[in-house]
Amino acid sequence: MDRILKEIVTQDYTQIQNNIETFLRKHVVNSGGFVFGLSGGIDSAVIAHICAKSFKEKSLALVMPDSKISPKEETEDALNTVDKLGLDYKLIDINMIHSQFANILEPNQRALGNLRARIRTNLLYYYANLKNHLVLGSSDKSEFLIGYFTKFGDGSADLLPIVSLYKTQVRQLAKHLQVKDSIVAKKSSPHLWPGHLAEDEIGISYEEIDCILYCMIDKNMSLDKIHHETTISSDKIQKIHQLYKNSEHKRIMPDKP
Repeated sequence: MDRILKEIVTQDYTQIQNNIETFLRKHVVNSGGFVFGLSGGIDSAVIAHICAKSFKEKSLALVMPDSKISPKEETEDALNTVDKLGLDYKLIDINMIHSQFANILEPNQRALGNLRARIRTNLLYYYANLKNHLVLGSSDKSEFLIGYFTKFGDGSADLLPIVSLYKTQVRQLAKHLQVKDSIVAKKSSPHLWPGHLAEDEIGISYEEIDCILYCMIDKNMSLDKIHHETTISSDKIQKIHQLYKNSEHKRIMPDKP
């Protein structure tokens, strides 16, 4: 697995940063700017650093914790990021909005968790509408390919600047951008319910996920060959393959007759 992982992360991150900035510059011409959610996690921190470097006067970050479940340190990391970068931002606690929904809905942790993501998307598009901005999504390639996002929640955006980068590549880009070390190192979490950690829920590390997807998608290997090349267990490879297949509906437009 180490050889494959090294192949994934050995990239020209200066060129990657330039490519993303060129992509965003092309789209900002016909809009007032960009709005994005900033959670305190690595993906949105990378978006924030890129926006601050090239689009500072045209960017708005929304920090949208749910004070009932969002770890205090996550919100602090998000606020420290906008303070360090000098970005315009709004802090909106979504707890009251979410509670109003929860009071009239039958309880279900997963559905109510995904509702948090959809509330945040509504707020992003409110400000996009208000300011004639485009919404930047922070999905990376790893999570996009296995459907690890909320449909019409954090999966909804006008532009996906880092969706061509695997999570392990995003970490390297974050280091290149001088994102705070503790943000680079922290465990990824959507924070849709208490104690929610991505790798715990999926049951596979991002290093393994990326190696499997890279071999499957980029190198078009069979599942058996992936096992031979990476020595990752066949059960994990099969699980990622199924997540990729089962989440296809999240990556395409709604079907029509």
